[in-house]
Amino acid sequence: MTSNTKILSFEEVSKHNRKTDCWLIISGKVYDVTPFLDDHPGGDEALLLATEKDATEDFETVGHSQDAKDQMKDYYVGELDNNTMPQENGYNPPSTTASASNQAPGSSSTNILTFVLPILILILAFALYYYPKIEMAI
Repeated sequence: MTSNTKILSFEEVSKHNRKTDCWLIISGKVYDVTPFLDDHPGGDEALLLATEKDATEDFETVGHSQDAKDQMKDYYVGELDNNTMPQENGYNPPSTTASASNQAPGSSSTNILTFVLPILILILAFALYYYPKIEMAI
C-alpha cells in the first residue's frame, strides 16, 4: 500500500449501493464497478446484492477467471479501513450441554429416523420370514 492510497471507511463505501453508483469490497480493497454493471456476465443484480458488505466470499465462490481478476485493477478506488467494518455474528458451534429444545431445525426428526428405521427393517424382515406363503392355484 503506497502513501497516496485512499483509505475508505465501511460507512462511506456502503453509501455506494445503487445501479448508478456501485462500489464493492473485495479482499480489503474497494472497487467502483458502476461502469461494469451492464457488462457483468452474472448480471448487475449479482453485483448490487454484494454491496454494503464484504463481498470477498461471494467473489471467490463464483470462481472468477484470471482475466476477471486482472480487470479489477481498472475499477480500483482504494483500501478499506478494516477497523470500520461492522462486527458480524460469527458461527457459534452448539455447546455439548445443549438441550433438545436448542437443536437445529430438523435434527430431532433425524434422530427419530435413525431410531425408527432399523426397527421398521426388523419388522419387515420378521414379516417376510414368518408370513406364510400363499400359493396361487392356476
